[in-house]
Amino acid sequence: MAELLQIIISGLAAGSIYALAAVGFTLLWQASQTINFAQGEFVMLPAFFVLVGLGFGLPLWAAILLGLGASLLILGVAFKKLIVEPMLPHGTLPLVIATIALGLLMKESVKELYGATAQPFPAIFPQTVYNVFGASVSVQDICNLVVSMLAIGGLQLFLSRTRTGRCMQASAQNPAVAEILGVDVKRMVMYTFLINAALATIASVLISPIYLAKFSNGETLGLVAFIAAIVGGFNQIRGALVGGLLIGVIDNLSAVYISAEYRSAMPMILLIAIILLRPQGLLGTKEGRTV
Repeated sequence: MAELLQIIISGLAAGSIYALAAVGFTLLWQASQTINFAQGEFVMLPAFFVLVGLGFGLPLWAAILLGLGASLLILGVAFKKLIVEPMLPHGTLPLVIATIALGLLMKESVKELYGATAQPFPAIFPQTVYNVFGASVSVQDICNLVVSMLAIGGLQLFLSRTRTGRCMQASAQNPAVAEILGVDVKRMVMYTFLINAALATIASVLISPIYLAKFSNGETLGLVAFIAAIVGGFNQIRGALVGGLLIGVIDNLSAVYISAEYRSAMPMILLIAIILLRPQGLLGTKEGRTV
């Protein structure tokens, strides 16, 4: 029982970080019908922005703020202006190809600049481990889970309780009507890209002390986050959250009770099951489209 509790807590902590990236997938899809296959690299890159800041002698908190600012500028504004806006009029497929190419470019650029060796990343939270009902519970896992939940919960409150948030939702649901009602749709979409960049930065800062900062981190993170978004429901933020937490727990359980060799296959098995049994996702809603 103690081992199971430890596995579940660790899985929820990892899953909450997957959920941050998965929510980014969902937000971009809702706002601009953009599927960003460079999302994994969006989570990988901010850690290196922070390392650059640390290399200039900045304290950790200042380096994190520098990483956040760089992410908002590059992964938010520049991504929308230089990649999405020029490619979106040509359809979804060219944009998907462009984001895949962007992910490869980001990964190889980091590899060339920092090398293929994983870089140590300073711990944000204490590494203390406590014994809870016989289970070894890491303070870092608990803090990662809490920070991720606060970020996603704060986003939900922002979208549902503020004027700007409601305008963003209106722009995502029906841009034409929102524009008629006086909503600056382009600005609302830009806010969405900035929020995605901020979520990616939070996920990067939380996960890098565990897995180190390395150029290949985005490969697994991007795939798992995409699966989490589909499993939970691609048109629901809370669905992305549930999908991320579920995959995190299943991943840990399969590694311990089935086989560590097959743990990477479990998210794919879950994805196939969801597509066959409930294509709209666990919490998603069916969308009708005119043909």
